[in-house]
Amino acid sequence: MSRASNVLGQPLQPCSFDPLTGFYRDGCCHTGPGDHGLHTVCTVMNEEFLEFSQAAGNDLSTPVPEYGFPGLKPGDRWCLCVTRWSEAFEAGCAPQVVLASTHISALEFVSLEDLQRYAVDSAV
Repeated sequence: MSRASNVLGQPLQPCSFDPLTGFYRDGCCHTGPGDHGLHTVCTVMNEEFLEFSQAAGNDLSTPVPEYGFPGLKPGDRWCLCVTRWSEAFEAGCAPQVVLASTHISALEFVSLEDLQRYAVDSAV
């Protein structure tokens, strides 16, 4: 179990093992040195967000096997960069958030209230 905390002040819970997510590909939205994108928000992909992200220059739908990236589809959970989530939020198309699996450091960039507006159940 991780020693990191989530945005609720509790132990950080896993986000997804299938597909395997996280900057460190450990299933959790851990962050640390080298994670310049701050992959801290556990999200549930939907078509609207995937289209938004692709239009913003980050195609999350197309597999990239050489990097072990399977490509995402609606319903997949993924540790998303907090700034991308914030951009999508401002554009009105943010994906849903799993609060128990979202790293507390996300609160440096977005409010808990905004995350709670998009919250879904935390069961993996």
